[in-house]
Amino acid sequence: MPKIVTLDEIRSWPATVDLPTAAAAIGVSRSHAYELANRDEFPCRVLKVGGRYRVVTSSLVALLDDAPAREIA
Repeated sequence: MPKIVTLDEIRSWPATVDLPTAAAAIGVSRSHAYELANRDEFPCRVLKVGGRYRVVTSSLVALLDDAPAREIA
């Protein structure tokens, strides 16, 4: 079972995290996260650096802070 992280823990993460880490935080699979990122539909701000995706931690925090009011694809 994956480790469940709290919002306070996420707030202490670096400015960006890899896509699988962000996916785990919002409860979607790694493969679904990559599908969403490829379609520019990941629900957080995603930066493409070379061939890698990085998720902006502040956008992840904002999403989770407002989670009850938003729908995640």
